[in-house]
Amino acid sequence: MNQNEFVQLTTPFKDKVFRLAKRLLTSTEEAEDATQEVLVKLWSKKGSLNGFNSVEAFAMTLTKNHCLDQLKSKRARNLKIVHTNFTDREPSVDKKVEDSDSLNWVEKIINQLPEQQRLLIQMRDIEQYEFAEIAKITGMNETAVRVALSRARKTIREGMTKTHNYGIK
Repeated sequence: MNQNEFVQLTTPFKDKVFRLAKRLLTSTEEAEDATQEVLVKLWSKKGSLNGFNSVEAFAMTLTKNHCLDQLKSKRARNLKIVHTNFTDREPSVDKKVEDSDSLNWVEKIINQLPEQQRLLIQMRDIEQYEFAEIAKITGMNETAVRVALSRARKTIREGMTKTHNYGIK
Protein backbone atom coordinates (compact mmCIF):
# COMPACT_ATOMS: atom_id res chain seq x y z
CA MET A 1 0.00 0.00 0.00
CA ASN A 2 1.41 3.38 -0.99
CA GLN A 3 0.87 6.78 0.62
CA ASN A 4 -2.00 7.84 -1.68
CA GLU A 5 -3.92 4.60 -1.07
CA PHE A 6 -3.42 5.04 2.69
CA VAL A 7 -4.72 8.63 2.58
CA GLN A 8 -7.77 7.54 0.55
CA LEU A 9 -8.42 4.74 3.05
CA THR A 10 -8.13 6.90 6.21
CA THR A 11 -9.62 10.24 5.06
CA PRO A 12 -13.28 9.17 5.43
CA PHE A 13 -12.93 8.34 9.15
CA LYS A 14 -10.08 10.64 10.24
CA ASP A 15 -12.55 13.23 11.64
CA LYS A 16 -14.42 10.52 13.56
CA VAL A 17 -11.14 9.46 15.17
CA PHE A 18 -10.48 13.06 16.23
CA ARG A 19 -14.01 13.53 17.64
CA LEU A 20 -13.73 10.33 19.70
CA ALA A 21 -10.32 11.40 21.00
CA LYS A 22 -11.66 14.87 21.83
CA ARG A 23 -14.61 13.40 23.71
CA LEU A 24 -12.34 11.16 25.78
CA LEU A 25 -9.46 13.58 26.36
CA THR A 26 -11.40 16.92 26.37
CA SER A 27 -8.28 18.80 25.25
CA THR A 28 -8.11 19.69 21.56
CA GLU A 29 -4.31 19.47 21.54
CA GLU A 30 -4.35 16.04 23.19
CA ALA A 31 -7.01 14.86 20.72
CA GLU A 32 -4.92 16.06 17.77
CA ASP A 33 -1.90 14.22 19.16
CA ALA A 34 -3.97 11.07 19.68
CA THR A 35 -5.29 11.24 16.12
CA GLN A 36 -1.74 11.49 14.80
CA GLU A 37 -0.64 8.56 16.94
CA VAL A 38 -3.50 6.41 15.64
CA LEU A 39 -2.70 7.30 12.03
CA VAL A 40 0.98 6.47 12.62
CA LYS A 41 -0.02 3.09 14.09
CA LEU A 42 -2.26 2.45 11.09
CA TRP A 43 0.59 3.42 8.74
CA SER A 44 2.93 1.01 10.53
CA LYS A 45 0.36 -1.78 9.97
CA LYS A 46 -0.39 -0.76 6.37
CA GLY A 47 0.60 -4.17 5.07
CA SER A 48 -1.96 -6.02 7.18
CA LEU A 49 -4.87 -3.53 6.98
CA ASN A 50 -6.49 -5.51 4.15
CA GLY A 51 -7.02 -8.37 6.59
CA PHE A 52 -9.48 -6.34 8.70
CA ASN A 53 -13.21 -6.37 7.91
CA SER A 54 -13.45 -2.65 8.80
CA VAL A 55 -10.34 -0.48 8.99
CA GLU A 56 -12.53 2.27 10.44
CA ALA A 57 -13.63 0.06 13.35
CA PHE A 58 -10.02 -0.95 13.95
CA ALA A 59 -8.98 2.74 13.94
CA MET A 60 -11.73 3.61 16.43
CA THR A 61 -10.61 0.78 18.73
CA LEU A 62 -7.01 1.99 18.49
CA THR A 63 -8.20 5.53 19.30
CA LYS A 64 -10.21 4.43 22.31
CA ASN A 65 -7.34 2.35 23.69
CA HIS A 66 -4.77 5.08 23.07
CA CYS A 67 -6.94 7.71 24.80
CA LEU A 68 -7.61 5.49 27.78
CA ASP A 69 -3.87 4.83 28.08
CA GLN A 70 -3.25 8.58 28.00
CA LEU A 71 -5.81 9.17 30.73
CA LYS A 72 -4.18 6.49 32.89
CA SER A 73 -0.66 7.76 32.36
CA LYS A 74 1.03 10.04 34.83
CA ARG A 75 1.35 12.78 32.23
CA ALA A 76 -2.40 12.91 31.68
CA ARG A 77 -3.05 12.96 35.45
CA ASN A 78 -0.66 15.88 35.81
CA LEU A 79 -2.42 17.72 33.01
CA LYS A 80 -5.76 17.01 34.64
CA ILE A 81 -4.51 18.25 38.01
CA VAL A 82 -3.25 21.44 36.44
CA HIS A 83 -6.60 22.04 34.76
CA THR A 84 -8.72 21.26 37.82
CA ASN A 85 -6.57 23.15 40.30
CA PHE A 86 -6.56 26.37 38.33
CA THR A 87 -9.08 28.80 39.71
CA ASP A 88 -9.20 32.49 39.20
CA ARG A 89 -9.02 33.92 42.69
CA GLU A 90 -9.76 37.39 41.39
CA PRO A 91 -13.41 38.34 42.02
CA SER A 92 -15.54 39.06 38.97
CA VAL A 93 -16.08 42.62 37.80
CA ASP A 94 -19.74 42.64 38.84
CA LYS A 95 -18.77 41.40 42.32
CA LYS A 96 -16.17 44.19 42.61
CA VAL A 97 -18.73 46.80 41.55
CA GLU A 98 -21.33 45.41 43.96
CA ASP A 99 -18.82 45.39 46.84
CA SER A 100 -17.72 48.93 46.06
CA ASP A 101 -21.34 50.09 45.96
CA SER A 102 -22.11 48.40 49.28
CA LEU A 103 -19.03 49.96 50.84
CA ASN A 104 -20.16 53.40 49.66
CA TRP A 105 -23.60 52.81 51.20
CA VAL A 106 -22.10 51.70 54.51
CA GLU A 107 -19.92 54.80 54.54
CA LYS A 108 -22.95 57.04 53.89
CA ILE A 109 -24.92 55.35 56.67
CA ILE A 110 -22.01 55.64 59.11
CA ASN A 111 -21.70 59.34 58.29
CA GLN A 112 -25.38 59.78 59.24
CA LEU A 113 -24.87 58.21 62.68
CA PRO A 114 -24.60 60.39 65.79
CA GLU A 115 -21.02 61.51 66.42
CA GLN A 116 -20.48 59.22 69.41
CA GLN A 117 -21.65 56.11 67.50
CA ARG A 118 -19.51 57.12 64.49
CA LEU A 119 -16.48 57.39 66.77
CA LEU A 120 -17.17 54.00 68.39
CA ILE A 121 -17.63 52.24 65.02
CA GLN A 122 -14.37 53.80 63.81
CA MET A 123 -12.44 52.72 66.89
CA ARG A 124 -13.85 49.19 67.28
CA ASP A 125 -14.67 47.96 63.77
CA ILE A 126 -12.13 49.85 61.70
CA GLU A 127 -9.14 50.40 64.01
CA GLN A 128 -9.77 47.20 66.03
CA TYR A 129 -9.46 48.71 69.53
CA GLU A 130 -10.51 46.55 72.49
CA PHE A 131 -13.59 47.53 74.49
CA ALA A 132 -11.48 48.45 77.53
CA GLU A 133 -9.29 50.75 75.43
CA ILE A 134 -12.32 52.44 73.87
CA ALA A 135 -13.89 52.93 77.31
CA LYS A 136 -10.67 54.50 78.60
CA ILE A 137 -10.29 56.81 75.56
CA THR A 138 -13.92 57.95 75.50
CA GLY A 139 -14.44 58.02 79.26
CA MET A 140 -17.47 55.76 78.87
CA ASN A 141 -18.42 52.65 80.81
CA GLU A 142 -17.45 49.44 78.93
CA THR A 143 -21.09 48.29 78.94
CA ALA A 144 -22.20 51.65 77.52
CA VAL A 145 -19.63 51.24 74.73
CA ARG A 146 -21.06 47.79 73.88
CA VAL A 147 -24.65 49.10 73.90
CA ALA A 148 -23.80 52.12 71.73
CA LEU A 149 -21.88 49.91 69.28
CA SER A 150 -24.78 47.48 69.12
CA ARG A 151 -27.19 50.31 68.31
CA ALA A 152 -24.85 51.75 65.70
CA ARG A 153 -24.43 48.36 64.01
CA LYS A 154 -28.19 47.81 64.08
CA THR A 155 -28.72 51.18 62.37
CA ILE A 156 -26.13 50.29 59.72
CA ARG A 157 -27.68 46.83 59.20
CA GLU A 158 -31.19 48.29 58.84
CA GLY A 159 -29.92 50.94 56.44
CA MET A 160 -28.21 48.33 54.28
CA THR A 161 -31.28 46.08 54.35
CA LYS A 162 -33.45 48.98 53.28
CA THR A 163 -30.96 49.85 50.51
CA HIS A 164 -30.71 46.28 49.18
CA ASN A 165 -34.45 45.65 49.40
CA TYR A 166 -35.39 48.92 47.73
CA GLY A 167 -38.34 48.29 45.41
CA ILE A 168 -38.87 44.73 46.68
CA LYS A 169 -42.15 44.14 48.48
